[in-house]
Amino acid sequence: MVKIGLIGCGGIAQGAHIPGYKNIENGEIVAVCDILPEKMEQAEKKLGKQVSKYLDYKEMIEKEKLDMVDICTPNYLHADIAIYALEHGLHAFSEKPDTISVQRVLDMKRAQEESGKHLMVMRNNRYWPSSKELKKMIENGDFGEIYTGRCGWIRRRGIPGKGGWFTTKAQSGGGPLIDLGVHMIDLAIYLMGNPRAVAVSGCTYSKFADNTEKSDSINATFGVAVEDGTFDVEDLAIGFIKFENGASLQIEFSWASNIKRETTFVELRGTKKGVKWSNGSYELYDGSKGSSLKNTVKKLGQYSKYRNIHGANLSHFINVIENVEKPDFTIDQGINMIKILMAIYESAETGKEVIL
Repeated sequence: MVKIGLIGCGGIAQGAHIPGYKNIENGEIVAVCDILPEKMEQAEKKLGKQVSKYLDYKEMIEKEKLDMVDICTPNYLHADIAIYALEHGLHAFSEKPDTISVQRVLDMKRAQEESGKHLMVMRNNRYWPSSKELKKMIENGDFGEIYTGRCGWIRRRGIPGKGGWFTTKAQSGGGPLIDLGVHMIDLAIYLMGNPRAVAVSGCTYSKFADNTEKSDSINATFGVAVEDGTFDVEDLAIGFIKFENGASLQIEFSWASNIKRETTFVELRGTKKGVKWSNGSYELYDGSKGSSLKNTVKKLGQYSKYRNIHGANLSHFINVIENVEKPDFTIDQGINMIKILMAIYESAETGKEVIL
């Protein structure tokens, strides 16, 4: 049984990680940590059992006999905690994004290599049944050469924790590009075969910092809003990524924009087939008229006993620890991601393409 220390007991921990663990038979949370005691009490209640509680993650790591930590803190703490855990002989799993700078993700790689332990960052959208099906089809050559695509997660009104750490660049690393971009850029690159990015360009905008309209996105409930707090990040980012194999990817991510409805999407163009993945379902296109719709959203409950894609990702990591499965994520993929995100921010600031 893999013994887990949960660090950070806020919205993502309570809403996704704890429910995901409930159906994992070979791992259990034995300790939790948060700077707010009330959050730990809430987490304990959701767990349905008593666990050890700590205000300091270092104390928890040093006192508890853990096998791994699960990091659900604000973004700027991901690298610090993961590195500390690895250096103390524990496996480390972190919520996305990997971290908020290229240097820190390189530090994470060094710590993993020196420790010999496993390090993984949440890539939950790989675990949709539709994502799994598409990956198999692409690897089988059904799409031919995938040469270009587009992806995004766009919201009408969905700024998380406005005024708090989500909208404070020093703590989050940025706005929807780093918050939502990790999800769909990763899924697109994963399906494309993980090509390495070689150049990016992008623009960012902040137009809704003073907007007081009510959010219509359930995802905006993450984070704690702070009245008269900080808002120094973008609310929309758009960009273009070139890869070493000649392929390309257009991207768009927003917390707020005047569109019809919130949606997530990945569209890929292949020489044999094309696909539009959206909100867990996909449509296939080829030379014939019309499309082939595969509604795989409803299959999630049948596909996985974990009942959420976060739980499936966490289960995979625990199986990696126990040598049951090989990791489908490497920190080099995380390095590629953070380089892309940071370079898009640089391009938006300088107005120039950035070569990686």
